[in-house]
Amino acid sequence: MNRGELTGDPTVIARGLLGATLSVHDVVVRLVEVEAYGGADDEASHAFRGERVANRTMFGAPGHLYVYLSYGLHSCANVVCGPPGSPAAVLLRAADVVEGALVVRARRGRDDRRGRLAGPGTLCQGLGLDRGFDGVDLCEDGAEVRLELRSPEPTETVLAGPRVGITKAVDLPWRFRLVGTGHPR
Repeated sequence: MNRGELTGDPTVIARGLLGATLSVHDVVVRLVEVEAYGGADDEASHAFRGERVANRTMFGAPGHLYVYLSYGLHSCANVVCGPPGSPAAVLLRAADVVEGALVVRARRGRDDRRGRLAGPGTLCQGLGLDRGFDGVDLCEDGAEVRLELRSPEPTETVLAGPRVGITKAVDLPWRFRLVGTGHPR
């Protein structure tokens, strides 16, 4: 993975992540929904109030995973895309399981809707991602989390809409998802 492919405007990087595969040990998923967060100028971003221990990864180099705990319960993963000191990231919201469905089922304790891990907490649970993965370099050879960019299929369309689960800057159409993937949404 080339770090330059993950550096830039989070809305552009977000669109580029749709269709990409993410691999963690025995599980491979295909990203179908993401949300962009603009950093220090974005009121909904974890970086809006400045750098803290919990969000330090967002202020580092692009191409790293920023994993945080939502409401003290669910891990959520982001791909950092801003240059060092300029935090920006893309939240991974949903993916289709490509390999490792039995592992995902064991982690989740149930089948998911036709192989889709819908929601950032569900996605991380299925992948086995937690805060211990915060800071993993996706561009490093041999990293335990691997990202491979792939284009959406010709039959798929990218839709943009407002981000969800936030209370500020809700009007920005920075949630992107693939439709036509064979799954309802």
